Amino acid sequence: MEIDIGSKIKELRKEKNISIADLSKLSGVSAGLISQVERNAVNPSVATLWKISKSLNSSIGYFFDEEPTPVFNPIVKKDKRKRIVTSDTIATYELLTPDLNRKIEFLYITINPGDSSRTGLINHDGEECGIVIKGKLMVKTKDKEYILEEGDSIYLDSTIPHRYINIGEEECISIWAMTPPSF
Repeated sequence: MEIDIGSKIKELRKEKNISIADLSKLSGVSAGLISQVERNAVNPSVATLWKISKSLNSSIGYFFDEEPTPVFNPIVKKDKRKRIVTSDTIATYELLTPDLNRKIEFLYITINPGDSSRTGLINHDGEECGIVIKGKLMVKTKDKEYILEEGDSIYLDSTIPHRYINIGEEECISIWAMTPPSF
């Protein structure tokens, strides 16, 4: 399931009567990039989406939410998981919770051999814990590298810059819990 972030940004921007040029000044994101994101020509990086969301007085989670369901269903079927797509990653993120309006974020992450979760290190508030279900994963921080194989888990202080790299010869599947949510 793909989520239309661009339309939500445009809708919220227009609701607040803010031009693309004004949003550019407020967020520090170029007007050209904002326009491309709104037209879904590109997917924004997490950092870009964060800047835009803060400038629109919104949370990042707002852009991933769909229409509220009348009755809350706590079950997420594997073929109904919401995918989170950003331009700064080639990893596949699937949401294991029904939506992003929770106190914890629960993700199923797939990374192909030689690929990583991001091009550079990222940090955010909170903490996270992950377990490798399949493959071999390096968790790289500014100062250390941790190697995890199937069944291994790790706890991280998310304020320490980090990223995940598949150092195995097959796709790596891992499951992560983060609090507070970072998407």
